[in-house]
Amino acid sequence: MPHEPNKEPIMELSGKRVVILAGDDYEDMELQYPKYRLLEAGAEVIVAGLEKGVVVKGKHSYPQRVEHIVSELNPADFDGVVIPGGWMPDKLRRFDEVKRLVRSIHDADRVVASICHGPWIDISADVVRGYRYTSTPALIDDLTNAGASWEDAEVVVDRKHISSRRPDDLPAFMRRTIEVLAQVSRS
Repeated sequence: MPHEPNKEPIMELSGKRVVILAGDDYEDMELQYPKYRLLEAGAEVIVAGLEKGVVVKGKHSYPQRVEHIVSELNPADFDGVVIPGGWMPDKLRRFDEVKRLVRSIHDADRVVASICHGPWIDISADVVRGYRYTSTPALIDDLTNAGASWEDAEVVVDRKHISSRRPDDLPAFMRRTIEVLAQVSRS
C-alpha cells in the first residue's frame, strides 16, 4: 500500500489579499516560495512593482511578471505585504509610492512580512521603530539606527511584523506569516 502524505489542513486564508513587492534583482526563493505558500493557503496574491506587465528577473534569473503598479494600489484592499530580499529592496525603497504602501499597511495594523534585505523598505517607510526584527546580518546597523531591536533568529514576530534572515528560514517565515495573516481583519 503506498504511503499517504500527511493531510493536515492548511490554514485557511480565503478572502485574504496580500501584495508581494517585485523588482529586478529580487531574491528568487524569497518571492516565489511566499507566493506559492500564500496561494496554497487560499489567499489572493498580487505581485506589484513600479511598472505593470514587465518581467523582472531575480538574482538567479527567475522571471516574474509584475501584475500591478504599486502607485495604483489601495492599501486598504490588502491584509498584508510581503517584501522579499535581494538587491531589489534597496532600489524600491527610493520610491515614495512603495514607502507609502508599506506605511499605510502598517498604520492599518496589518501584516508587514520582510525577509533578508526586505527590511530596507520597512526602514525607509519609517515603520521599524520600537519593533523587534531579524534580517540578513548586513542590516543590523540599519535596523538598530532606525530604532528596531535586532535579533539573530530564523523568524521574529512582533505584533504584525514578521521578519526572517535568509532563504533557509522561509518555512518558519511563511508558517508565522500565514498564522498572523489569518488573524487580520480588513473591516
